[in-house]
Amino acid sequence: MKKIIISIALSLLTLSTLAQLKMQFTPERKLRYAEQIIENYYVDDVDTAKVVTEAIVAMLKTLDPHSTYTSPEETRELTEPLEGNFSGIGIRFQMVKDTLYVIESVPGGPSEKMGIIPGDLIIECNDTVISGVKMKNPAIMKVLRGPKGSIANLKVLRKGSDKPLEFRIIRDDIPIYSVDVSYMVNDSVGYISLSRFAETTTEEVKAAMKNLRRQGMKHLIFDLTDNGGGYMHPAIDLAEMFLKEGDMVVYTESSKNGTAQSVAESDGDFLDGRVVVMVNQYSASASEILSGAIQDNDRGVIVGRRTFGKGLVQRPFPFPDGSMMRLTISRYHTPSGRCIQKPYVDGDDEAYQRDMLERYKSGEFMNADSIHHFPDSLKFYTKRLNRPVYGGGGILPDKFVAIDTTMYSDYYRDLIAKGVINNFCINYVDTHRNELKARYSNDNEFVSGFTITPQMMDDVIALGKKEGVEYDEAQYDRSRPLLEAVIKGLIGRDIFEQATYSKVIADFNPIFTEALTIITDPAIYGSYLTPGE
Repeated sequence: MKKIIISIALSLLTLSTLAQLKMQFTPERKLRYAEQIIENYYVDDVDTAKVVTEAIVAMLKTLDPHSTYTSPEETRELTEPLEGNFSGIGIRFQMVKDTLYVIESVPGGPSEKMGIIPGDLIIECNDTVISGVKMKNPAIMKVLRGPKGSIANLKVLRKGSDKPLEFRIIRDDIPIYSVDVSYMVNDSVGYISLSRFAETTTEEVKAAMKNLRRQGMKHLIFDLTDNGGGYMHPAIDLAEMFLKEGDMVVYTESSKNGTAQSVAESDGDFLDGRVVVMVNQYSASASEILSGAIQDNDRGVIVGRRTFGKGLVQRPFPFPDGSMMRLTISRYHTPSGRCIQKPYVDGDDEAYQRDMLERYKSGEFMNADSIHHFPDSLKFYTKRLNRPVYGGGGILPDKFVAIDTTMYSDYYRDLIAKGVINNFCINYVDTHRNELKARYSNDNEFVSGFTITPQMMDDVIALGKKEGVEYDEAQYDRSRPLLEAVIKGLIGRDIFEQATYSKVIADFNPIFTEALTIITDPAIYGSYLTPGE
């Protein structure tokens, strides 16, 4: 009887202990416990770091499409373009048949200082062969980049030299610019193209605006097409340039972090001129904050196609090893109350990634009617004019512009994909560089005076055949105007700057041509900014 009593007492104690352990056994402890079991009992040696990393990745995949983990290397690649610089030798290059061809040395950069010039072929860096070994661009950049002050010993082939030239280049900080292009379209309209929202973006745009104003700018076309976003604060800074004191720019909401509003603290310095913002399906995040603030405050006209729809705010959580977790902590809302984020299902990244394809299949890129069927629950109103705008993901433009495929053909696609156009332009510039620079003192003279000759196009066709692109006369005739513009633009870019390409190709960009039509006619511009319901 005594043994039975003791046994019952022990059983009760065990049950009590298990109950207490169950109460204390939180999901966090369960995860650590599982990791310890694997490490101590798994049949083979375990790479603990890999197991933990995979666990973090798997956890984040159950949340939303934008909560992510990046390795130390991926983190550097992610943050470098946003920090405004990296350390390297300072060249813009292109691979031509497995050979690194220098397009440009960054002005004031280490390569320019040491005499690297456009047309040089870099074949070796620090005993690592670059040319002729089918090295990919990321691998090449790893070789050319390095810590500030480190040495890059280059072997370079130069036209007219019998043997390779050797250069000892000390790597330095190389700026990464956000403003790709800025120039005057006509006597009163300026154009700025922004590629990302980085640490230096605000100052870059201010400098571009100041320069354009000196040239007589009264009105501005702001190009955010293909701009995937970046940091939030430059978008807020830029929006404030166009808004009045007290105007809301954006607000964020979170059940855990509350609500935070960003409001213009003073009157902006560009309040009177007309503003048109260009967007497309790849304009995301910070681009949507800026375009949403312009639209909801009735400050300008948005032209193009519905934006991407990324309205989740990520906060970076860096780890000591250089890796990083970016966790969604809130949602963006435009001043009218629209949530920018498009719908998603937790953990279903594949469906989220297919969204762009589904938009294409639905006809959204070709017809505005395909995106204008929204319920009243997604209808909001702008702050001053009470114009109806819609939520449901992304920013709907005031003026829809379809993709123009009239000059697109399989022949054009293959010439581009096979590198025929780029290779032709590089070879042409390499042969005629001095002649072109002597003939055209600036890019405006080049844009107005340079023409693509029939012989040049025959050479393109011949090079295409050599690269396996079968000539199709009907498709060639269809694409010829676009081909000639692209070729002229690339030649001009290599001789002058990126803006030259934009000036040449502008007439073939339907979003730009629509933006220019709207901004140059006060009546048309005003028709989009009239009081709503």
